[in-house]
Amino acid sequence: MTKTATATVATPLRPISKDGLIALAEKAKANPNVIKSLPVTTVCEGQFRNLTYVRDLPAHVIDEPPSLLGEDTAPNPSEAVLASLGSCLSVGIHANATMRGITLTKLELHLEGDINITGVWGIGDLSEKRLGFTDIRVKVDIEGDASREELDALVAHSNIWSPVANTLRNPVSVEVGLA
Repeated sequence: MTKTATATVATPLRPISKDGLIALAEKAKANPNVIKSLPVTTVCEGQFRNLTYVRDLPAHVIDEPPSLLGEDTAPNPSEAVLASLGSCLSVGIHANATMRGITLTKLELHLEGDINITGVWGIGDLSEKRLGFTDIRVKVDIEGDASREELDALVAHSNIWSPVANTLRNPVSVEVGLA
């Protein structure tokens, strides 16, 4: 932000190509039933530190905090879920703002999730309980050249269409077995 004698000027976020978004939307509309598989590989380095490889990117590190016997070198798996949700919502909000002609100058998402960890991966308290997050709260701190009502509608629309939010909201088949 730049402050002048009379006003504060907000710097827009790095823009997204609206033409690129339109082309992407048209491609999706032309073939709405495409399902894409997203392969990743996770390798345990030792203790609870894991390296996950996606495309040709450097390894994405996941670890546990010392309270869960990790080395505290990276987010734990549950924190990574919240990070994925926050990033997915942010991408959707920014893309939809661009399509609606809204220039954003601030987009921060603050996430918090409630989780019972007493089962500690099936070796702790094994009494019946809900596993995983029971509640997730997301607060979006957003600024741009739109009214509060327009920004609220933008966030609500992006939440409805977020793939990660819907993965968390809806049942999904998960198969785990030996290779």
